[in-house]
Amino acid sequence: MYTYIIGLIPVLLFFYSPIVELFSSPSQSHSPPPRQFNPELLALEEPSNHTCPTDTYLVHVFSREPLVLYVENFLSTDERDHLLEISEPLYSPSTITHDGGGTTHHDRSVRDSDVALVPRTSTVRCIEDRARALQGWRDEVWIERLRVQRYGPGGHYAHHFDWNPARSGWGRVSSAMAWVGKSEEGDGEGLVGGGTEFPLLRAVESGSRWCRFVECAEAKEGDGHTDGDGAGGAVKGVVFKVLPGNAVYWENFKADGSRRGFEETWHAGLPVQKGEKVGLNIWSWGRIE
Repeated sequence: MYTYIIGLIPVLLFFYSPIVELFSSPSQSHSPPPRQFNPELLALEEPSNHTCPTDTYLVHVFSREPLVLYVENFLSTDERDHLLEISEPLYSPSTITHDGGGTTHHDRSVRDSDVALVPRTSTVRCIEDRARALQGWRDEVWIERLRVQRYGPGGHYAHHFDWNPARSGWGRVSSAMAWVGKSEEGDGEGLVGGGTEFPLLRAVESGSRWCRFVECAEAKEGDGHTDGDGAGGAVKGVVFKVLPGNAVYWENFKADGSRRGFEETWHAGLPVQKGEKVGLNIWSWGRIE
C-alpha cells in the first residue's frame, strides 16, 4: 500500500496544474496586475452574485488592421439611464497628460468635457463583463474603471492616441467609446456634431451600408487625406455618428511582437455644435502581445 501511494504522487503532481486550471474561475487563474498600474483604477474581477441580462449586441468589422469593430446595441436603454443617473453628481473637469499617467492638468483647448469615474454597481459590472467577453477574456488584460464623459456645446477632445510607446511591455491595449445619450431626448436626435473621428482610417463613400453609422460623403479628387503622394490614393477619414447605445471598439497595438501602436488609431471627439453628448470610455490595460 505504501509503495502504491509513493507511485501515485508523481501522477498527481503531473495532473495537478491542469486540474486546477480546469476547475478554477477566470478571476482565480488571472494573474495580478503589475505594480506600475494602480489597481484601484482597474475593474478587477471579484466573486459576485450579480446576474446580467443576455447580450443582444451585433458586431460589424469596420477594419481588420487595425481591428475596428462597430457594435450595435452595446448598451441597453436601462443601462444608459443608470449611467446617466449615477454619473450626474460625480462630474469634474477632464484632464490630460503627456506622459502616459504622470502629471495631469486641465487644458480646455485640447479637452473640453467633464468626467465621472462611476461606481461599480451591478449594472456597471455587467457592462464590464460584456467588454471582457467582446475581447475574448484575454489573459493579462484588465478593464479599467469605467468613465462617463459629458460634452456640452463646444465640448471636444482634440486628436490623440489612447496609447503611449510600450517601453515596459504594458499599456492600454484596446479602447471603446459607447454612446450613452439621453433616452428622453429621442435617442440623441437633439444632438448636432460630436462625432468620433479617425482621420487615418479609410473613408466611406455615399451609398454604403456603413452610412447608417458613419458620416458619408461623395469622395472627390483632392478631398481629405490620401495614401502615398496623394495621387490616386484612397481617400481617408471617417467620423462615427453619435448613436446612443452603440459603440466603436479598436485595438491600439500591432499583434506582431513589435509593441508598436497603430497610427490609424489617431482620433478625436469632434466639437458638439448643439445639445449634449454623453459617452462611456471603456479602456483595457494589460500586456502587449
